[in-house]
Order: sequence, then structure tokens, then C-alpha cells
Amino acid sequence: MPPDTLPPGVLLRKLRLAGVIAVAIIIIIVIAGLSLRASNNKRLRDWTDEQAIPSVTILKPGNHGDTATLDLPGRLEPYSRASLYARVSGYLKSWKVDIGAQVRAGQLIAEIETPDLDQQLLQAKADLASAQANASLAELTAKRWQLLVKSNYVSKQAADETTADFNAKQALVNSLQANRDRLQTLKNFSRIVAPFDGLVTARRTDIGALINVGSGVGQELFEVSKTGTLRAYVNVPQTYVPSIPPGTKAKITVPERPGKVYAATVASSAQAVNIVSGATLMQILVDNTNGELLPGAFANISFDLSHNIAVLSVPASALMFDKAGLRVATVGADNKVMLKTVTIMRDRGKIIELNAGLAPDDRVIENPPDGINNGDIVRIAETTKKTEGSEGTSGGSKGLY
Repeated sequence: MPPDTLPPGVLLRKLRLAGVIAVAIIIIIVIAGLSLRASNNKRLRDWTDEQAIPSVTILKPGNHGDTATLDLPGRLEPYSRASLYARVSGYLKSWKVDIGAQVRAGQLIAEIETPDLDQQLLQAKADLASAQANASLAELTAKRWQLLVKSNYVSKQAADETTADFNAKQALVNSLQANRDRLQTLKNFSRIVAPFDGLVTARRTDIGALINVGSGVGQELFEVSKTGTLRAYVNVPQTYVPSIPPGTKAKITVPERPGKVYAATVASSAQAVNIVSGATLMQILVDNTNGELLPGAFANISFDLSHNIAVLSVPASALMFDKAGLRVATVGADNKVMLKTVTIMRDRGKIIELNAGLAPDDRVIENPPDGINNGDIVRIAETTKKTEGSEGTSGGSKGLY
């Protein structure tokens, strides 16, 4: 039936139904739009929150067990070294040996010309001779007056005065003799001689140079070093000190002789820890009879340790230093950050050996982001890896890096 022929009541009901359906459709469209918008907002918030969680790379601490050797830098020094200064002023008359020359104890190295001292010595000798002559005459006079006292020709008072005069002049003789001996001793110092068998390692003067007295004003003239045996000084980290007692064997290598190893022995220890470096100074003796090792040279010293030591290490980038001290950021099973305080045993550059603070199974953040704190949640960016070189367990500490 055409719509225009429907009864008014039926047409009104159909219009109402169509309106309800249209309103329902509009409501559904609005609700769907709002739901979609809320869903998009939630996904955006979740994405933002996820991006706010820092992404970190974690690693396991290097566990270097069964450490057989310990390599440390050191410096070679002569067993004995003497800097020779002048005890008298003057001009250098001559020098007999140059740098690199072997000398024997007492061998003449140089001579100093001392015109002022020579004149003082001549004057002292003349004064002494005059005083000795006066003392001799006073002695004869005193003896004669003592004889005259027995004959009652002079009083005892007068004889005692002559004796006292003799004693005074004899004391003057002793004083002038001591002064002459002092000047003679100084004159002997015009000959600079080697204090011991060794090598001339420095000459800092030349013929005609003005020589001043002593180490306070005058310059060092020569340096003589005993190089048959050398001392090597090395700072050993506190943790290793009990493993390196006196008598421990060591090996020394130097850059100028690649492949050559020199046997050495730990001679003594300072028996104290330096509060700045946290290390103990040790002295090592190495034979240098052939003269191949040079005093003052850098050397690498490798110790044979007496027992095994387990060492944990992390990259230098994992360390955090703030007002709370030196710390390392680790990640727990719930991906929450735990900051642990650590102490350094040895700094190997890119790798840091730790004395305490970490466990072998800790997950360490390789590069902690700024502002990270305890309890922060992080996202693991890569699979856990080990500190570089931590697989080696028996090749010595040198092979760990």
C-alpha cells in the first residue's frame, strides 16, 4: 500500500520507529568513536610509559679465577747511586772519565783547582810553624826556671808563670795544627773520586767551570751508579700483598729487549698500605751483570703468585661515582635497579678489578643512564654478556684483558 494511502496512525508509528533506529545508530556511532578514542589514548599512554623506561645493556662480571701471575708496571733503579758534589770551591781543572765509563772505588774522576784554599793552607802552615817555635822557646824557659827555683834564684810564682805561658802556647799550637789538618782535608777533597765500583751515569760540569761548595748552592758534578744489581720498585694492590711475600719469584721484561725475560726475586716490602693508592711498595732485585738493563727504565714485572685468587671485573663504563661513593647499577629478577657500593682493587684502563661489592651472578648495567636510582624499572635491550676477557681462567691476569 502506498505510504500516502496508509492510515495516519500507522504512518506515525513507522516514523517513530525510523527515528528510534536513527537515534540508536547515532548513539552507537558516538559510543564507538569514544571507545576508539579512549583505546587510542590508552595505547598512547602505554607507549609513552614504555618509552620512559630506560633501555639498558647488562652483563655478567668477569670472574677470573686460578690467577697464576700478576703483571704490574715498575721502574728500575740502581742498587746504589751517589750524586757527587764539591766540598771545596774553585775551578774544574780536569775530568778523567765521561758518562758510561766503569770506575773502581777510589778512582780519580776529576780535580778542582783551589787557589784560595791553597793560600789558606800555606798561611795555616806558617802560623803553625811560628806557634811551634814560640812553644819550644816557652818550654825551654819553663824548664830553666824550674831549675832556678830549686837554687832559690827565682820565686816559685815566677816559675809557675813561665809554665803557664808554655801551656798556653802549646794549646795554640794544637789549635793551629787542627786548623792546618782541616784545610789539608779540604784540599784532599779537590780530588773527586768514585765512592764505589760502578758506572758514571751523569757528568754535569766541564773544564774551567766555577765550582761552588755543597749540594745546597753548588750543582751536582757527577753521578755514579752501581748497576751490577738493580732494584725494581712496584706498587702491589692490597689484595695481592699476602700472596707476594719476600722470596717470591718474578719475571721482568723491558720494551727495548722484546722477548727477553730476566729472573728477579722480591727482596722486601714496605709492610704498609699507601692510603692514596691502596697499594704496598715492594722492592725487587734483578741481576744485571751483563749490563743489559738500564737504570731508570720502565719495566713490566710479572709475579708468580703462591695461590689462586678469584677476581671480579667490570667495564670502566659501569662505574658510577656520586655523593654516595663508587657504585655499580645491577638489575634484579623483576627488572628493578639495585645500586651496589664497590671498591676498586686495580684499574686496568677499560677493565676495572673490584675488591668487594659484587657477586658473580649479578647482572650489571654496562652504561647506567643519568639519574638512575634504586627501584627504577629498566628494560633489557640485549642478551646478557660477560665482561671482555672473562672466559680465561688460568692464563694469568695479563691474559684477562
